[in-house]
Amino acid sequence: MMGLLLHGRGLILSLIFLLVKLSRAEIPLSVQQVPTIIKQSYVQVAFPFDEYFQIECEAKGNPEPKFSWTKDGKHFDLSDPRIIVSNNSGTFKIPNEGHISHFQGKYRCFASNRLGTAISEEIEFIVPGVPKFPKEKIEPLDVEEGDSIVLPCNPPKGLPPLHIYWMNIELEHIEQDERVYMSQKGDLYFANVEEKDSRNDYCCFAAFPKLRTIVQKMPMKLTVNSLKHANDSSSSTEISSKANSIKQRKPKLLLPPAESGSASTMTVLKGETLLLECFAEGLPTPQVEWSKLGSELPKGRETKENYGKTLKIENISYHDKGNYRCTANNLLGKASHDFHIIVQEPPHWKKKPQSAVYSTGSNGILLCEAEGEPQPTIKWKVNGFPIENHPFPGDVMFPREISFTNLQPNHTAVYQCEASNIHGTILASANIDVVDVVPLIQTKNEENYATVVGYSAFLHCEYFASPKATVIWEVADEAHPLEGHRYHTHENGTLEIYRTTEEDAGSYSCWVDNAMGKAVITANLDIRNATKLKISPKNPRIPKSHVLELHCESQCDSHLKHSLKLSWSKDGEVFEMNGTEDGRIVIDGANLTISNISVEDQGIYSCSAQTALDSISEKTQVTVLGVPDPPGNLLLSERQNRSVRLSWEAGDDHNSNISEYIIEFEGNREEPGKWQELTRVQGVETEAVLSLAPYVRYQFRVIAVNEVGRSYASLPSDHHETPPAAPDKNPQNIRVQASQPKEMIIKWEPLKSMEQNGPGLEYKVSWKPQGAPEEWEEETVTNHTLRVMTPTVYAPYDVQVQAINQLGSGPEPQPVTLYSGEDYPSTAPVIHSVDVMNSTLVKVTWSSIPKETVHGLLKGYQINWWKTKSLLDGRTHPKEVNILRFSGQRNSGMVPSLDAFSEYHLTVLAYNSKGAGPESEPYIFRTPEGVPEQPSFLKVIKVDKDTATLSWGLPKKLNGNLTGYLLQYQIINDTYEIGELNEVNVTTPSKSSWHLSNLNATTKYKFYLKACTSKGCGKPISEESVTLGEGKYAGLYDDISTQGWFIGLMCAIALLTLILLTICFVKRNKGGKYSVKEKEDLHPDPEVQSAKDETFGEYSDSDEKPLKGSLRSLNRNMQPTESADSLVEYGEGDHSIFNEDGSFIGAYTGAKEKGSVESNGSSTATFPLRA
Repeated sequence: MMGLLLHGRGLILSLIFLLVKLSRAEIPLSVQQVPTIIKQSYVQVAFPFDEYFQIECEAKGNPEPKFSWTKDGKHFDLSDPRIIVSNNSGTFKIPNEGHISHFQGKYRCFASNRLGTAISEEIEFIVPGVPKFPKEKIEPLDVEEGDSIVLPCNPPKGLPPLHIYWMNIELEHIEQDERVYMSQKGDLYFANVEEKDSRNDYCCFAAFPKLRTIVQKMPMKLTVNSLKHANDSSSSTEISSKANSIKQRKPKLLLPPAESGSASTMTVLKGETLLLECFAEGLPTPQVEWSKLGSELPKGRETKENYGKTLKIENISYHDKGNYRCTANNLLGKASHDFHIIVQEPPHWKKKPQSAVYSTGSNGILLCEAEGEPQPTIKWKVNGFPIENHPFPGDVMFPREISFTNLQPNHTAVYQCEASNIHGTILASANIDVVDVVPLIQTKNEENYATVVGYSAFLHCEYFASPKATVIWEVADEAHPLEGHRYHTHENGTLEIYRTTEEDAGSYSCWVDNAMGKAVITANLDIRNATKLKISPKNPRIPKSHVLELHCESQCDSHLKHSLKLSWSKDGEVFEMNGTEDGRIVIDGANLTISNISVEDQGIYSCSAQTALDSISEKTQVTVLGVPDPPGNLLLSERQNRSVRLSWEAGDDHNSNISEYIIEFEGNREEPGKWQELTRVQGVETEAVLSLAPYVRYQFRVIAVNEVGRSYASLPSDHHETPPAAPDKNPQNIRVQASQPKEMIIKWEPLKSMEQNGPGLEYKVSWKPQGAPEEWEEETVTNHTLRVMTPTVYAPYDVQVQAINQLGSGPEPQPVTLYSGEDYPSTAPVIHSVDVMNSTLVKVTWSSIPKETVHGLLKGYQINWWKTKSLLDGRTHPKEVNILRFSGQRNSGMVPSLDAFSEYHLTVLAYNSKGAGPESEPYIFRTPEGVPEQPSFLKVIKVDKDTATLSWGLPKKLNGNLTGYLLQYQIINDTYEIGELNEVNVTTPSKSSWHLSNLNATTKYKFYLKACTSKGCGKPISEESVTLGEGKYAGLYDDISTQGWFIGLMCAIALLTLILLTICFVKRNKGGKYSVKEKEDLHPDPEVQSAKDETFGEYSDSDEKPLKGSLRSLNRNMQPTESADSLVEYGEGDHSIFNEDGSFIGAYTGAKEKGSVESNGSSTATFPLRA
């Protein structure tokens, strides 16, 4: 829960723990009170590398306290010039100037005013000395092999902790093992020495980390001598063996030392770590074991270190006290020692005395209880002196409590309780202040607060009052207290309004009243709208490796938008602000994107919104889907000749239910090693009865399928082999392959290897003429084809094929009807008529040939035609045959795409599967005239202010005798609005140009030209141009070359061109470079240049631009003399002039003239439009 405190115009956050504090405010400094220690030092170590050492003591009180110190129980003079005292506190500094050891000791701080004295806890100032090993001469040590020895370290005293190391002069650690051990005091013990232990540089190092100091003891020399009586001629191995046999002995404890006896007592403090060590000399090297008498060692807290020589128990408790035993043993005996462990504890508080404020005449009590082992003793003090020296009438004192009756102002004092035992002393102080004051409200008046709908609001009214006061909250300007379960006043005066609504906004008054008087403040509350969140999509299910996109939509109060912060987290762990460094997770404000999502990304994603007043989180469960794990533990049961039961265990479905299982098999008959699908079962099943084929050695595997995809295949099952059997089926698709007349080549689909059911597969083929009574003819073959000769052409036969293997025959076969081989048709159709439909289309009618002359299955009829001459010029054409086929039994067909005004020859023939028969007699026919194609080009060759001259070329195909041209023109402008269409009939066919007059000056025109025959006019060709303006450009084409200004302009251009060519030549000879544009200018593309030369760029425009104001369709002027019908209704022409769907290609394609003035080179006709 949060509230917002408004100071003027700024907003500050009011923390929760301040809002719900249940005790009254502390006594303000404006009220007289005894001193209170608010800051002090505890243990201060004077490290040699510090500049100074500060011992702190600060206190508050009214009147302001004064400070004094004691050192080791005696007065300490703060006027000592060697120290620096801070103003207005008891803190002082000791400079590190070489005399600091004088200040080592235990200090106490006293803060006093006329009402009492506060005492600090004991402060210890430690001045550590510089640790050093004493200068000494260490005698060399000589021992015999097998003896025990101890190398003492005796480290100097210093500031803990202390770390001890045994190393050689090259700072290499002395290896420790079961035979060699360093004790807790730092001495190095040898259970028995070996010759390899001889060395002259055993060094003990003592490290003091806090002092940043390591000191070294003088090196020690140890010499291990072989036994004197060993035979000199013996090998070293023999010598060692003899020495060992002489020196062998039972264990003897070196730790604890012999003077400790068989048992010792150790005291350890509760919570600390107990370390017990036990080391024994002997040969062979003794082994150490630990036990606790009467119970077991504490499990989980005990460890054995240093090859079992040290028992370590952490966090010692009272349950760990008792007797522990270490036992050292070898082959020759054992030795033991008992440790009696006593667990004790320094004093700690059970109940500390609490400071309190009382009014005159009231009663009170101070409690002080401490625990420890031994039990601490309790002593009471007042203002630092024994309480016995300051008795008050009516007060009752016990060791653990003091009771006050009828408190008076002179009871005001600082009471100290001190608890101590042999392990330490602790001190607790309690201030007793007896005052009577009018309530003091410490919260400012007219504070502004804000919260959101549904949250709690906290309005502060912290106060101090003695005697005890009552707090009443009211709505401002209303004279009655707030009542109801939604209002609660805390002990510190704060008003809490539960589950706020918009109606709670307003001003409130806080009244604080006691016997001395009353006080009041006003608080103002604003209510904001709560923040809302929505995550989309909700609980998405995302396939692995896909992209997850989450969006967090937020709504919040307009006053809180500036403080709104969104964050994303997964399973409670917050993402970094911008996602991950590798870019796989990207956070862009309200959007979270995760690429290449994996199973690790699955979890609960939260979008959190935080404002200055509220916070909210919305969660969504992201489920990552993956392909299933492969099934496992495949098991075969119920094995039969034609079936087997297969069972398996499902793998992990990775959050997507398994929809089905695919069962595959691998057999030894068809492509061994290749797996094939056998069947599929529902995803809820984990077993299936499989139908099998005979004579196969099976192995199975299973694949699981879910919505994401397929799993890997399972491991293969055991093998299952089925016995052979007769075939279950016969060949299918029995047919006749194309063959010669009076011949049948019978073919069929052979049985697959899995269908053969056994060895020795053959096929028995039977046939006879259909409907004939004679017996079946038979032949058995091993392949899947048979050639049979027949007496007649295209005769029907009954044919059947049966499968046979070594175990029997397949089922009785069903006969099929096949025909013997076909021959070519022997007669030709007779053409009855050729009807001319238009200039490019005719209809042909013929008679069908007799059935007996087909000699097979009639496929249809074929028309062949070719052009012989043009009727326009009488020129003969070479024979180029066009073909068009009509399938089925029919006697007519349409022949399209003919040339108009031409003579043709045409024949008809029949065809079957074998091929085509003879042609009919040629039929001669002529096509009539048609409309011409569009002129080959149209150019505007000259324009003036009111005239234009046009030139054109003949159409590529005239399609008849040309009668003239139709020239049309109309005004257009840049907005494509059009004027009236004008027409000129050019009746002279040979004319190829026309001069138009009476045109408007400076006007854009569009011209259209059609060629015409007696049948009508063809498609138009168009061009655009602009007439010249009045006067300025008049006669431009006639006399521009004689104008002086034009001659001067041409000379200037020529001179500039010469200069540029000279510069380019010089640059090129010097190896200079010029731009790509200059290269293009020097070497123009011939085709591009030609197009530029032949095109009036400023007058050109696309013929296909639509014209605004058009009232007629572009198709209305199309002449109906040419057919664009598809050849589907005519036949199955296979000539190159037809497309795949039979439609005619190029019937209306216009040829493009190189000299065309069209701006985009298009030859598509654009028809004139009337305004």
